Amino acid sequence: MIENKRATKLRVGDDVVVISGAHKGEAGSITGFSKDRTRVFVGGVNRVRRHQKPQPALGRPGGIVEKEASIHISNVAFETDKGASRLAYKLGDDGRKVRIARKTGEEIQTGA
Repeated sequence: MIENKRATKLRVGDDVVVISGAHKGEAGSITGFSKDRTRVFVGGVNRVRRHQKPQPALGRPGGIVEKEASIHISNVAFETDKGASRLAYKLGDDGRKVRIARKTGEEIQTGA
């Protein structure tokens, strides 16, 4: 079986902006990835309502729940002060690999 995991420079907690689709222009931070990393969950973007059955064993009440749906990773871009930017890697002063924004050239802090 061939695994289809996609390599990406984006990480959980990065601020991103949606660059195409129904939610174009909306911004948020990444809250998670799908299992194969082709889709991303962005906080506050692409919210959907789901009907949830009560599960008393888990202490979960029933009702209508609002949550984020996933967006394809090609439809989001890293957000900088000057707009959407691609990311790249380069060696830092201490020899570690660091992420930089292509548009501004600034270093991206890990976990930011």
